Amino acid sequence: MIHKKIILSLIVITISFFQSQNVEAKAKTLIDEHTEKLSVTKHSVTVNGRVLNYTVTTGFMPIIDKEGKKEAKMFFMAYTLNNSNKKRPLMFSFNGGPGSSSVWLHLGALGPKRVKMLDNGFMPPPPYELIDNEGTWLTETDLVFIDPIGTGYSRAMDSKKASKFFSLQGDIASIGEFIRLYLTRYERWSSPLYLVGESYGTTRAAGLSNYLINRGIAFNGIALVSSVMNFQSIRFADSNDLPLSLIFPSYTATAWYHKKLPSDLQSKSLTAVLREAESFAMKELTPALMRIDKLSQSEKQSLLDKFSRYTGLNKTFIDQNNFRVELSEFMKELKRTEKRIVGRLDSRFTGINKNATGNRTEFDPSMTAIRPPYTATFNDYVRRDLGFKTDLEYYILGGGVGRWNWNQNNGYADTSSSLRSAMQKNPFMKVFVASGYYDMATPYFATEYTLSNMNLDPELRKNISVEYYEAGHMMYIEVGSLRKLKRDITSFIRSSVNN
Repeated sequence: MIHKKIILSLIVITISFFQSQNVEAKAKTLIDEHTEKLSVTKHSVTVNGRVLNYTVTTGFMPIIDKEGKKEAKMFFMAYTLNNSNKKRPLMFSFNGGPGSSSVWLHLGALGPKRVKMLDNGFMPPPPYELIDNEGTWLTETDLVFIDPIGTGYSRAMDSKKASKFFSLQGDIASIGEFIRLYLTRYERWSSPLYLVGESYGTTRAAGLSNYLINRGIAFNGIALVSSVMNFQSIRFADSNDLPLSLIFPSYTATAWYHKKLPSDLQSKSLTAVLREAESFAMKELTPALMRIDKLSQSEKQSLLDKFSRYTGLNKTFIDQNNFRVELSEFMKELKRTEKRIVGRLDSRFTGINKNATGNRTEFDPSMTAIRPPYTATFNDYVRRDLGFKTDLEYYILGGGVGRWNWNQNNGYADTSSSLRSAMQKNPFMKVFVASGYYDMATPYFATEYTLSNMNLDPELRKNISVEYYEAGHMMYIEVGSLRKLKRDITSFIRSSVNN
């Protein structure tokens, strides 16, 4: 009797095992089938009285290795105007991080729908909503939003081998393969081609420009939004004083916005004050940092007076930091007496820290203000409007990317030389650079420094145009800057198509 019970139990366990294996196999098959299936939907939007009828293709593109094995699936959303020819401009878009999905440019500036924020870009009360975007770039170009591996829904087929994609060069190669395959599958090789990247996406775009021209793919134009190509210009570290000077005008802009400067400076326009701060940073602060321990008492006092004048910081604080005020320290110090911190991505924003002591902030109030609206609206939009349904987590920013290999050159990643090389090989390519005055993550003055140090021939330097916005890293969340950005990019695309 006991033996029969044991045998029956073994039979039940065996059946359960094979059933579970079948269930897992079926589940995997369903996932694979679903992720290969594209969702194609039709939509329309009215922009300045013009009706745009367009198609959105949503799904995955396989990334194949040299042996023909599928290594990853890259998620994308492509917007194409109906009844247009294959020679219409085509723009590939991605954001930064590294580790960020493409949602910010997608639902902030470029796409036909955008997240509704307050007009100044600040966070509205929930629930959040999407509205028609009259600033959409779809009037000028078809749009393809790419989520790099480890962001959005994009995943490596083998998580143990995903680190291949988590590097400067691996990232560029995988995005480059996506672009090649998209041009092939959708027959867009004859289209005028564009890239737009934001933040680390500008690092990627600069690298891609040279990577792809070496493979026969040339671009009409590249747009760099809140640019960083040379990380030595923004990374605070011992024996690297460069960021201290390059972020200084951004400190001034922030202090001006929060009314922390002397009255004579507050009465001037932002740009007028910034010209003074830039001059001080270049002509006085930088040389002084090179010999800081040799300054006479009078020289030191003069430097303290001017440093405080253009930043609104306490002289004692500046002196105690030996004039080396890093970003996190500034964010905490500027409004310390009010028990408030200022934002990193957008220094117009303020937040409440746990306490007023210390020199480090607990969070970035400009990031926490925009992340919930973009997260909620995207997840609703992709399922409800675009018809793409999955239970995978959409990695908005972080969560899917492991330790990043920067493939560093002398300690700092730098793709500005790649951009220079691409411009030399393709002298018709135009570059548009957009910078926010209140962006302290990728300061505008650091971008100017990088552009000036690319060692470009004067004829090629004419191909770069730069515009500035009175907003932060995502300048488009502020409606005035959103409109200006659309005007600027429209001029840029039209001029680069008609070379």
